[in-house]
Amino acid sequence: MTAVDPRPLDGMLVVSIDQAVAAPLAARHLADLGARVVKIERPDGGDFARRYDGAVHGMASHFVWLNRGKESLAVDLKAAEGRDVLERLLARADVFLHNLGPGAVERLGFGADVLLARHPQLVICTMSGYGSTGPFRDKRAYDLLVQSEAGLVSLTGTPDHPAKAGIPVADIAAGMYALTNILGALMRRERFGGGAAFEVTMFDALVEWMGHPIHVADHTGQQPPRVGLSHPVIAPYDAYPTADGHEIVLGIQNDREWARLAREVLADPSLVDDPDYATNVARVRNREKVDALVGAAMAALTIDDAVVALEAAQIANARLNDLADVLAHPQLVARDRWRDVTTPVGPVRALRSAVEPTGEVPLDEVPALGQHTGPVLDELGYSAQEMARLRHEGVVA
Repeated sequence: MTAVDPRPLDGMLVVSIDQAVAAPLAARHLADLGARVVKIERPDGGDFARRYDGAVHGMASHFVWLNRGKESLAVDLKAAEGRDVLERLLARADVFLHNLGPGAVERLGFGADVLLARHPQLVICTMSGYGSTGPFRDKRAYDLLVQSEAGLVSLTGTPDHPAKAGIPVADIAAGMYALTNILGALMRRERFGGGAAFEVTMFDALVEWMGHPIHVADHTGQQPPRVGLSHPVIAPYDAYPTADGHEIVLGIQNDREWARLAREVLADPSLVDDPDYATNVARVRNREKVDALVGAAMAALTIDDAVVALEAAQIANARLNDLADVLAHPQLVARDRWRDVTTPVGPVRALRSAVEPTGEVPLDEVPALGQHTGPVLDELGYSAQEMARLRHEGVVA
């Protein structure tokens, strides 16, 4: 592994009070970009995502995924001396990121207005479910709940059964918008001077991701249907079983592709000009007949043969993989995407960062709770006697 330095955020300090998924994801990407990220955790258990499951040799899969490359500082912010630790850190920080509940940082004395008055160059990102204003301000916001409020669940699943996305897309959307806005604020500070304070919400982020369906509903007054792996306005577009028990996914984006599929894969050139199939509008209207034709052709082939035939006809396709297939995916192997990351339970295989603008990002360790409390306090000027007293009083761990 060859790491290329400097990384874009080398030398920057991010102080993050993050838990669960959204804010930890943003902070981890900042760490991948070179920032030093100090994660503030409660002494009595820390980030509750540490205990979601024990899938990774006893560690939680969410925590291993989201928290490599961070330093863990376990400090009780309800104690005055704990808040003093945070204030000393923020005096040195470039970014303050948090996803505490609405009003929590203000009650602790670290509201955005107060902090910017003390630290005018600080970039402050507040993350929440629904934002600091509006009737949903204090509503609890977990990923499934936001998927439901944002209308995503109304689009996913089959006509008979709605389904949530299989990954926390509301959290991930918010985390990525937090990342891009933090980077934008840092660039603005570099060019024009001055810090910034803004908020990112899971709800706003996911509604933005609703994209074309929300425009369809707004301009037609119609709810797009739930169509499983199919597409409401494109056909053929679905997964089709193959002869050996697998499924092949294909999507025809235009009539030229349909013509190639008809001639080279379905072996029926008459379908090119047949008015029931010649245009996408016609194919959507006759979706059942289209799916029957494509399904019969795919059912006569093994998955490997189906891929060969579709590739030869330049038809976009994919295997319907499960996670075991992805873990051994030849594209990941060919691009050398796997590395080991150090954790409190030993080395764990992890994917390289998707954010590598200056070369491969080293995968720094996943911290144990409070692993860096001593070094950080020492750096902030606390004596050994003061640290011992704070530990004895339960202010730090």
